[in-house]
Amino acid sequence: MRVLAPFGRRRAALTGARDVGAYRVLEAADPDGPRPWPGQFYMLAAAERWGAGADERPYLPRAFSFLRATGGTVAFMLEDVGPGTRRLGELAAGDELWLVGPLGIGFSPPPAGARALLVGGGVGVPPLAAWADTLAEQGAAGCEALLGFRDARRAEGARLLDAAPVRVATDDGSVGHHGLVTELLEQALDADPAATVYACGPRAMLEAVRALCAERGLHAQLALEAGMACGFGACYGCAVPLAAGGYARLCVDGPVLDAGRIDAVPAHA
Repeated sequence: MRVLAPFGRRRAALTGARDVGAYRVLEAADPDGPRPWPGQFYMLAAAERWGAGADERPYLPRAFSFLRATGGTVAFMLEDVGPGTRRLGELAAGDELWLVGPLGIGFSPPPAGARALLVGGGVGVPPLAAWADTLAEQGAAGCEALLGFRDARRAEGARLLDAAPVRVATDDGSVGHHGLVTELLEQALDADPAATVYACGPRAMLEAVRALCAERGLHAQLALEAGMACGFGACYGCAVPLAAGGYARLCVDGPVLDAGRIDAVPAHA
């Protein structure tokens, strides 16, 4: 599903900023923006000091799936992995950012009576948290989240998904299952082979989810994340090859794609 974004960028004041383990959650007032659909994203940039070097050469805006949108406020979760995310992470309540969105196509509901399995890793939590909220509002048949993290500090991010039961896996075994989140997915699918799978996270995890669902003939929707320069399909920087030929631009044809449309999750997703 797609909710159309208003034309142009909007200047939004932060109403809150807090740390959750290794992550930073920003809440921005957006009273004039439409309520986004889970799986859609925004392009974000700090309103001040958005650049590097003596002349502060501007960074491109960064694409972020939203975490939650209620009462004219939209929230995002980020991790400090580079200069852009570091600058956004420095923002505090009262600071401002530029935002454009919501953009792209989000998740589609599961078939009537089917349970939803949400599979996420690291910063893939936000669209799944938003989807769990919406499924709960719609009275879906059932929903469970399976989330994988590197360690206990990052596993704090699981607290942001509170509308469904959550099972956690960590690479180092410090919290929950010691191993891969896809191992939890195999167990869940053995118990409920008719579930619909929704996934967002690192490329290797998404490819493992895609391959597992393809092997079992199951429907899955993947929220593919990629670096985006524009968000409007003009630069083709986020294009991914399709199984039937041609390409999909994740910013306008995704970021959520049916897993069956691709032969493999590309390296840049």
